[in-house]
Amino acid sequence: MAKTDEQAQQSARGAQSAPRAETTLGYEQARDELVEVVRRLEAGGTSLEESLALWERGEELAKVCRRWLEGARARLDAALADETDETDEDEDGAGDGDGGGVEGAERATEG
Repeated sequence: MAKTDEQAQQSARGAQSAPRAETTLGYEQARDELVEVVRRLEAGGTSLEESLALWERGEELAKVCRRWLEGARARLDAALADETDETDEDEDGAGDGDGGGVEGAERATEG
């Protein structure tokens, strides 16, 4: 039973240190480690306890990757929104029929 208690303590320590690892892991690091976890699980030959620990680590790594990807998506969306806002401002500026730009000059000569 001492071994089981020791394993439980190690799991508890691992769970406590996991959040720190999640905040320091970059996307590529988390992805690469996740690939390795999946490879080890698919290869088999691990005990139930080891498989569960690998599965839990894989779930943590998947969350890290998901957060990075969601952050990247938010940054892209923000950049695209800024670009759209700038385009809208440009369209509302010179060529909106207020007499400015080439269109305004052409109208002035026609009328």
